[in-house]
Amino acid sequence: MSKYTRLTSQVVVLPLDNVDTDQIIPARYLKAIDKAGMGDHLFADWRYHADGSPKTDFVLNRPEVQGRQILLAGDNFGCGSSREHAPWALTGFGFRAVISTSFADIFRNNALKNGLLPVVVDGETHRALSDWLEEVPAAELTVDLASQALVLPDGRRVSFPIDAFAKACLLDGVDELGYLQRFSDDITAFEIRHGISITT
Repeated sequence: MSKYTRLTSQVVVLPLDNVDTDQIIPARYLKAIDKAGMGDHLFADWRYHADGSPKTDFVLNRPEVQGRQILLAGDNFGCGSSREHAPWALTGFGFRAVISTSFADIFRNNALKNGLLPVVVDGETHRALSDWLEEVPAAELTVDLASQALVLPDGRRVSFPIDAFAKACLLDGVDELGYLQRFSDDITAFEIRHGISITT
């Protein structure tokens, strides 16, 4: 997982509330056990016709949004069943941050463990962003994780919350296992001092 510090990007707007994980990644794709190609299935039922051809009116299929790394979503994003494949699909498509007024707890935790930053803003800020992006669709936002700030197109900074441990992992580009592996020398020394073996 790459280090996450400061992200500046144009924005994809998906102004729908209560987008659940089955809409983010339909259940038929959950057989996959790795992340490869998962971005192709993001919002599959909204992106494609039954014959697999893309729906030209769906936002992710528009050529001008390709490469954008920030998603502005509606309220309660990622609700529904627990599936780690949802953040896999979002990051596989290229998103590094999702902005919403609220996230389902399980989705938020899964996102943080997979290099996707859920940015919570208040309703007034969300409405202002929606208005900005409707007027200037190519406007850029900056997500500054180190200072926990979202920088708006007018330069105003809006703070957002994040768990301190998750923040540390994202800034260092490690998952939970990678964080623990940093202490392997300390663990080995503990084993030697106490005459035990807890590693393999």
